[in-house]
Amino acid sequence: MLLTLPILLYGAAGCVLFTQQDAMLFPRQYTNPRPGVTPPAGAESVFVSAADGARIEGWFAAGAGCTAESPGPAVLYCHGNAELIDDNTDYLRAYAARGVSVLLIEYPGYGRCTGTPSQASITDAGVSHYDALAARPEVDPARIVLHGKSLGGGVAAQILARRPAAAVVLESTFTSVASFAGDYYMPEFLVRHPFRTDQILRESKAPLLLFHGRDDEIIPVSHGRALAALRPDAECVETAGRHNDYPPDPAAYWSRIEQFLAAHVRP
Repeated sequence: MLLTLPILLYGAAGCVLFTQQDAMLFPRQYTNPRPGVTPPAGAESVFVSAADGARIEGWFAAGAGCTAESPGPAVLYCHGNAELIDDNTDYLRAYAARGVSVLLIEYPGYGRCTGTPSQASITDAGVSHYDALAARPEVDPARIVLHGKSLGGGVAAQILARRPAAAVVLESTFTSVASFAGDYYMPEFLVRHPFRTDQILRESKAPLLLFHGRDDEIIPVSHGRALAALRPDAECVETAGRHNDYPPDPAAYWSRIEQFLAAHVRP
């Protein structure tokens, strides 16, 4: 009996983790639809259709000076798990002002999108958005950058596994979702959406810039360091900052991104 009780408790905990992991990874109570919300001035809503028929939104803004006659670089931006594209207009404005077109992509089941979020459905939607972005006349398809934050870094890596990128920017990103199973004393095979960022980056040749806050309480900085260690050419910029107040110094953050873009996607 003394041995049976811990086994039962462990099994019960495993069942809770398995059944609740979607709610933990995709906490849509924070990402409810916001009817009537529209893109900021200078941006437009774009939509792609998922394989299951879901309609997935994105917000696009052309970079300053980017035209059909003079296409330029573009960023496909993937946000974190508890936010919407609505919450990331700063990225839209900042990239566009720097002469880089930008597409913020939404996830299935988030905001005004139909469908259900999963590693597979989010990746498929991201790839569809990538293809639509690459086909735009203002965009040079050879100069598309993937930028992901938190869960979005895992999404960006999944897209990278299926489409080329001129460069990759990841911030506050995990090595994998599967790696957190050990924190709950659970085997990795219970994780339905493993998002193995580490495996993809190890094989990728795309230039890689990582940002991570040393005070990140959700995805520890050790994850950023581990990802950087996979690639001798990768750079990991560590600063003060917690997970949800990053970057602490926006001016320095954007200055480093500008340098990175100048080295890899500027003509």
